[in-house]
Amino acid sequence: MSRPRKTGEPGALVIGSDYKCLGVVRSLGRQGIRVWVLRDDHALATWSRYAERSLPWPASGEGEQVSYLLTLARRYALGGWALFPGDDETAALLARNSDRLGETYRVSVLTPWARLRSAYDKRLTYRLAAEVGVDHPRTRYPGGREDVLAYDGGFPAILKPATRAEPNRFTTAKAWPADDLATLVARYDEACTLVERSLVMIQEVIPGDGRDQLSYAALCDDGEPVVSLVARRLRQWPADFGRASTYVETIDDPEVEATAGRLLAALHFDGLVEVEFKRDRRDGRLKLLDVNPRIWGWHTLGRRAGVDFPYLLWRMLNGAPVSPARGRPGVRWVRALTDVPTVLGALRAGELSFPAYLSSLRGPIEYAVLARDDPLPAIVELPSALHLAWVRRRRTEASVSPAVVSPSEARSR
Repeated sequence: MSRPRKTGEPGALVIGSDYKCLGVVRSLGRQGIRVWVLRDDHALATWSRYAERSLPWPASGEGEQVSYLLTLARRYALGGWALFPGDDETAALLARNSDRLGETYRVSVLTPWARLRSAYDKRLTYRLAAEVGVDHPRTRYPGGREDVLAYDGGFPAILKPATRAEPNRFTTAKAWPADDLATLVARYDEACTLVERSLVMIQEVIPGDGRDQLSYAALCDDGEPVVSLVARRLRQWPADFGRASTYVETIDDPEVEATAGRLLAALHFDGLVEVEFKRDRRDGRLKLLDVNPRIWGWHTLGRRAGVDFPYLLWRMLNGAPVSPARGRPGVRWVRALTDVPTVLGALRAGELSFPAYLSSLRGPIEYAVLARDDPLPAIVELPSALHLAWVRRRRTEASVSPAVVSPSEARSR
């Protein structure tokens, strides 16, 4: 049951329009809060009944985007509205410009940029982890091609960007696997055509699959979690090297909670955060993968588990009390669009039985897009995804540079 919209009160601008942002729109809209969407390449959030209006989000430089937000505030009288970022880059933009934007808006990125950088830049993330005694995958920071040729860290390995400021095939993929030195060098050469050389990291692959990947999600006040939950990724897409969760379940895991807590306390973190780990099957230890200082793919699981993260952040922004709480275990989340192909692959490989799959869909369960009170996004999800894939493919083809080094060329050097 949703509440009537509070037409005379400030609302929220959600920057982005994918399924994560759809979750924010619904979380706030169900509480009667007015929500506008600043749409990007995606469309899902704009189809929600809780999205009062959508406007384009410019794919321009940071200065232009800040000016655009301030222009919107003047044009539409949005003073006092909250700004919710949908990804790392918009979170960083809001943090870097919080003083200027904060004169007009309520900025939901509460951690100052000086501290948030340690979550945004993975080089700083792993440095902080080492300082507070949190394990992470062995990581090299090559200064050039010669360092890559001298790599002796073992295979398989991955190339990973330290930040993802510029969207391209390397930063969108999040990581490129390499099974041997020739592939590693070739992919490094290619990555250096897409991002600054200093941003390319080489990292060991922690053995295991999505079931070994664990997350701690929290709303924090000066490094102290106010509401939180622990979750385990049970299925992912792609299945062998997951870029995103497709099926997640809340669990109890005091070790995950305590390990994440050391990092968040060191950061004096404020606001929403997800800390990702993978349990290394070789030694049973948790290895830090990422710290995400914004909404994450499965954040809507929190609502079903009793901790509705975006709405609770809204309350914190507006000075309303937020009671301490932990999400209850045994609650599931699924994104059908990517989970179905993952399941089909597991069925063919004999890794999952059909009865076990059906059992995994028993409640309590939260669907990423499907919602009884807001059905239209689920109806348009597949055609929207196909259209987005086509647009991105055309964009990638248009941006391919002849300077990119092929594997065969790299081996001949």
